[in-house]
Amino acid sequence: MAQNPEHVHHKMQVVTKESVADGVVSLSLADPDGGTVPDWQPGSHIDLVLDDDTIRQYSLCGEVSDRSRLRIAILRESGGRGGSRRVHDEVEVGDIIDVKGPRNHFPLVDNSAYLFVAGGIGITPLIPMIAQAESSGAEWTLLFGGRTRSGMAFAHDLAERHPDQVLVRPQDEFGLLDLAAALQTVQPGTAVYCCGPEPLLDATESLCATRDDIELHVERFAPKARVDTDTAGTTFEVVLGEGGREITVGEDESVLDALLREGVDADFSCREGTCGTCETGVLEGVPDHRDSVLTDEEQAENDCMMVCVSRSCSKRLVLDL
Repeated sequence: MAQNPEHVHHKMQVVTKESVADGVVSLSLADPDGGTVPDWQPGSHIDLVLDDDTIRQYSLCGEVSDRSRLRIAILRESGGRGGSRRVHDEVEVGDIIDVKGPRNHFPLVDNSAYLFVAGGIGITPLIPMIAQAESSGAEWTLLFGGRTRSGMAFAHDLAERHPDQVLVRPQDEFGLLDLAAALQTVQPGTAVYCCGPEPLLDATESLCATRDDIELHVERFAPKARVDTDTAGTTFEVVLGEGGREITVGEDESVLDALLREGVDADFSCREGTCGTCETGVLEGVPDHRDSVLTDEEQAENDCMMVCVSRSCSKRLVLDL
């Protein structure tokens, strides 16, 4: 079976590292031999493989047409798992980093009108989306919030280039974003794209649920709260479709846990159900979806699953592995 291009590793060199806001650095990555970087579209992210146990996902925020480099921006997460601190403190210009992707679970749909809502570092995937909306002649506006103006990466540049379409609202100056007012002004058919911390996503989802004439798209950097299911405390069988091998998944295991325990070469990254690296086709059975990538409609189709966090509602699950 040919390897999925999204799972291919690339050796890339750090060619620039700069501070773009308080606590945020931007890296530009290029082919060490001067070749072109992989194609990507707005909404894509890459994995930085810092070591075997430290793999982090960052949205691409550069220009899609620039085939010489990929650009990402990283917020220093003082309470995180250590990946962002390593990038801030240890990664230097000239370093060679293992990169996977690009991968896109947050694509920009074709539309004539967009409302972009960003919270903090959630602006990164929206930057190339805004560029594409602008070049296509679509109507668009950006509502951009953060704790402080100095910590909001790219805010000044965006507001300066698009003063009539960008509303920068740091919390220490304006309080919480007035999402209700922003959504009241959007026209029917508008596509709403939101990325940021979980409270912002939850609030946007709740408000958009009252409008059946707009289309909401969100991307999460952290897993959403999971609803307990009755599959905990049960075992089930996973069948590998290619060879028919059967593997028992224990009461407290994810599908990925069982695959790795049995030596199956399964691709994964975040192990939180947010990045989409471990997406696996489902040939038979009903997954117990616990990811934060697939929409409710996509989960209901039951033709794929994120094995790193998910289990099974049926006693037998046949996977395209």
